[in-house]
Amino acid sequence: MSHVPAASRALRVLRHLAGRSGPVSASGLAAELGLPRSSLYQLLEAMAEEGFVVHLPEERRWGLGVAAFEIGSAYLRHDPLERLARPLLAQLSEETGATAHLGILHGRDTLYLLKEQPPHTPTLITGVGVRLPAHLTASGRSLLARLPRAQVRALYPDTAAFVDRTGRGPAAPGELRTLLAEERRRGYSLEEEQVTEGFSSVAAASFDHNGTPVAAISLTVPVQRPVSPAALAHRVGDAAAELTRRLGGRIPPPEER
Repeated sequence: MSHVPAASRALRVLRHLAGRSGPVSASGLAAELGLPRSSLYQLLEAMAEEGFVVHLPEERRWGLGVAAFEIGSAYLRHDPLERLARPLLAQLSEETGATAHLGILHGRDTLYLLKEQPPHTPTLITGVGVRLPAHLTASGRSLLARLPRAQVRALYPDTAAFVDRTGRGPAAPGELRTLLAEERRRGYSLEEEQVTEGFSSVAAASFDHNGTPVAAISLTVPVQRPVSPAALAHRVGDAAAELTRRLGGRIPPPEER
């Protein structure tokens, strides 16, 4: 229970408005948040004075104000995801001797934001800013596996959506669905020479407060290295869970999405 109920209610209002596709009525807000109408109106008026919400009188609805946008823009300027993940990747790479990456989904691509590579290890193509087909990378599939199935179907409607690099990996929607279901149950994704000959990767997803996958942490090693994927997956899973915690997120059950 919060010791500052007004602040908690204001944050709940902001989060609720942020999750809606457009402005909502005060009565709808009161009902969905379980707040008395009188206290909600007072709260909305105070938030409007500070610019966090705005009242649309013709529609009799409330929406997010400019101040909420400014806070969101400031959050992005601080590069929070990279800042929170960088020390985790550095520690992971140092302790395992593997190359660690932070990746996100960008359409049907995995976009790499961070890379920590131990000294005297082979250079990989997965540098910062590089994009690779998500269905072939461990990072991409760990995120796809936790997206709503309808969203995955929209991204990969037919075989034309699939590209190939080494002759390995899913090449059709049914193959991808089967692989994602397996990796979702297992809790991590494994890629073996589907991106680059001679290298394999494991990855696990990190989540925001809605349980939505927002980024993936991965480890890449030469295939001849005597280490089991399960051992690396355990380390990756711990790092991804810690990033989820740092983001204030929650890890949803495997079958929730």
